Amino acid sequence: MSIKYNDEGIVLRFEQSVQQTIGETSKIAGMARAKYLIPLIDKLDLQANPRSSKEGRVTNAIQESIEDDVSLFPFKTKGILLGASDYELLERGRVRVFFDNTNIEGILDGGHNTLAIGLLILRRALDFTGKKIPRGPKTWREFKILWSEHRNDIQKYQEAVRKNEDGTVSNPQVAGDLSFYVPLELLVPADPDDDICVDAFRHNILEICEARNNNAELTAGAKANQKGYFEDLAKLLEYENPAVNSRVEWKTNDGGDVKVADIVALTWIVLRKLPEFGDGSGCLSFKDAEGKVIEAPSPQQLYSGKGSCLSIFNRFMSSPNVTGGTNDYTAELNNPLVYSAFEKAVQIPELYDYIYAHFPDLYNRAHGSYGKIIAVKGLNPESKNTKKYTPFGKQPVEIANPAGFIVPLVYGLTTLIKVESDEVIWLQEPKGFLEQNLPKIVAQYKEVFDPCGYDPQKIGKSAMSYTAAENAYKMALFGIL
Repeated sequence: MSIKYNDEGIVLRFEQSVQQTIGETSKIAGMARAKYLIPLIDKLDLQANPRSSKEGRVTNAIQESIEDDVSLFPFKTKGILLGASDYELLERGRVRVFFDNTNIEGILDGGHNTLAIGLLILRRALDFTGKKIPRGPKTWREFKILWSEHRNDIQKYQEAVRKNEDGTVSNPQVAGDLSFYVPLELLVPADPDDDICVDAFRHNILEICEARNNNAELTAGAKANQKGYFEDLAKLLEYENPAVNSRVEWKTNDGGDVKVADIVALTWIVLRKLPEFGDGSGCLSFKDAEGKVIEAPSPQQLYSGKGSCLSIFNRFMSSPNVTGGTNDYTAELNNPLVYSAFEKAVQIPELYDYIYAHFPDLYNRAHGSYGKIIAVKGLNPESKNTKKYTPFGKQPVEIANPAGFIVPLVYGLTTLIKVESDEVIWLQEPKGFLEQNLPKIVAQYKEVFDPCGYDPQKIGKSAMSYTAAENAYKMALFGIL
């Protein structure tokens, strides 16, 4: 299958192809020479793929397989899966495709293959023009930046290895060529002129994409991002705290050193106060897409069960009481109370950092010896002068803290949350509340350290820790402390 640019889409020409149709979906499968993937990489990103790609062991193995024996490579890989709901069958086995909605159409599977082949082309092009690709592993985003910057080099290399009509290479001095085959599949509606068929295809394409990627153990976070469950949360965090948002890996392998599960876990500090969750142990009306009752995560899961927090979040967002479908077949938040909860939840990472930064000093001021705790010593060895930062905003701190000491204190912020009509509010402005009351709260909360043996694992997993923190917040809120 050959691919070349066209102002009205991309024209695909299949080699050794087969077309199959079942129901509303047709599959055209064949081979593409690597050189014809260049316009595909120009045109597409990986929005439709549940995870982004990252250079590493998988991409290295793909490139090694190409270098070792290009004739066997097509039989060692699944290749690339494309999906497009708008297309036109042309003569001589060609198909013109249009990727109208790249959130659900485009590269559905094979992102690592695309990245590996793209990096191979880029590296060969730069070698040909006397340049070097920067060191270090590349995410898809970083690769596309380099690809765009060196597009002229790629063009020069492509012209140098182009074969003449007699099969000879234009420039035989150039090592390697781009004539090796890559398996390529295209999923399209069985009848592109039937609106009902096209609509059904678009509904099915997300399910097909998820199923294909499940072969690679698609994570709960990747599924949630693909369905659009993070969209409003990400937008609100970008508005509230763009520095933190830029560090969140909303899409798997898309870069970012803050895991999306960390953000979602903190979000449950607010979500659990919604009336439908009652006291946090049951659910009055929130049911997932399958009609099963949703229970909010336990407080301890914010520390030791972030994966569960994320899975429950997926079920919560699938509820018809929370989201509905959109024209691009992803979910759209339609519950104003949940949106209001998200507005408060995106403030918590900054509050977490505030507690994290001040906790060691406040613990010592409450007649404690924080530096003598074994777990604290382990994170802050005297022999290493390593820089330490807060987890979300990456602000420098003098002492690193075990998460098990901090999470129960952050959970205590749930005490300041109240639901009024269709709005979630803070009973007091949280930052000002912490500035005034955190010393007294820490003095009360630190009493759980001794029964738990000063072990952050035990403190983070003990229900007693969260109850103690919550009670300390309540006493501060009512002026008892």
